[in-house]
Amino acid sequence: MSLPEQSGCALHEPFALQVLGEEMEPEFPDRCIVVIEPTPQCVDGAYVFAEVEGVRWFRQYRRDAAGERLVALNPRYPEIRLDGLEWAVLGVIIQRNIRRQVKHYDDSPPSDLTGQ
Repeated sequence: MSLPEQSGCALHEPFALQVLGEEMEPEFPDRCIVVIEPTPQCVDGAYVFAEVEGVRWFRQYRRDAAGERLVALNPRYPEIRLDGLEWAVLGVIIQRNIRRQVKHYDDSPPSDLTGQ
């Protein structure tokens, strides 16, 4: 996925991207559409669009005693450990569309916020 070019107030509006690949299956199959709410903050377990060392990723954000990491839902792909890396959350997935079947994800963070 790549972030669409936006300027002005459009930077704060949700946008849609198509998932390419199987890294986030089965929840997000190849070619499904996700809607992203631009925000630099996320909570443990959130599905995020993030940039790590200049590369953009769609992954699940995990934070626990082992540290912070981005995890692919498909176990064939390794997790990305964030400790010591330059990274930022670009947005949180709030909706998925698979052949017109829509599923919503809660984007309202509790008091424990994270993001660089």
